[in-house]
Amino acid sequence: MGREFLEIFEEWADDYDNSVMGHDPQYKEVFQNYDIILKEVTESAAGNILEFGVGTGNLTAKLLAAGHMVFGVEPSAAMREIAVEKLPMVQIVDGDFLNFPKPPFTIDTIVSTYAFHHLTDTEKQTAVKGFAETLLPNGKVVFADTMFLTAERKQAKIAEAYKLGYQDLAEDLEREYYPIIPIIEEIFTDHNFDISFKQMNDFVWLIIATYK
Repeated sequence: MGREFLEIFEEWADDYDNSVMGHDPQYKEVFQNYDIILKEVTESAAGNILEFGVGTGNLTAKLLAAGHMVFGVEPSAAMREIAVEKLPMVQIVDGDFLNFPKPPFTIDTIVSTYAFHHLTDTEKQTAVKGFAETLLPNGKVVFADTMFLTAERKQAKIAEAYKLGYQDLAEDLEREYYPIIPIIEEIFTDHNFDISFKQMNDFVWLIIATYK
C-alpha cells in the first residue's frame, strides 16, 4: 500500500465503515455487494491468513469467524486503532505490501480488499514476488480490488464520475494506480501463479491466484 496515500487513509478512517455500507453516494457503486465481496474472499481463503490492508477490520472479523488464524498488516495508525478495538485478539501490525514484519506462523493464503491499487505496476511486481516467497506450496492470493478490463474502460469511468459530480471519486481514479486486468494477469503469471478473475460490481474484481 503506497505510503504516499497514508494521509488519505488517516482522514478516511472514521468514515470508512459508513462508506462501505453504501451511505456515500460517490462510492456507492464501488462498494456495491460489499458483504458478498467479503464473503467470497473468506470462502476462497484456506488455512493461515496474511491480510494486507486490514483497514477497520471488516474482512478480518469474517476470517476469524470462519476459523482462520490471521496476521494483519495495516499502514494507517487511525485504521489500525479501529481494527484493534474491534478485534483485540488479532495481531495487527504497521506495514504494507512491500515492508512488513514476518508473520509468527506459516501462510497458506494472502488476502486483501480495496488496497492493491495503491501500488504502482512496478511495486506490484515486487509485491507479487514477495507473495511467492511467503506462501506455502499451492498457497493462494485472494484479492478484491478496483480494476479495469482496459485503459479505455477506466477513462470512461473517470469521465462518468465527473459528469455525475463525483469529484472525490474521479480524483481517486486519476490519482491512484488502479490496474488493468491484462497487466495484473501478466504480473502474477510471471511469478508462477495461475490466476482467475470474477467481476463483483462495475469497479471491483475478485482475483484468485494459486502459486504453482
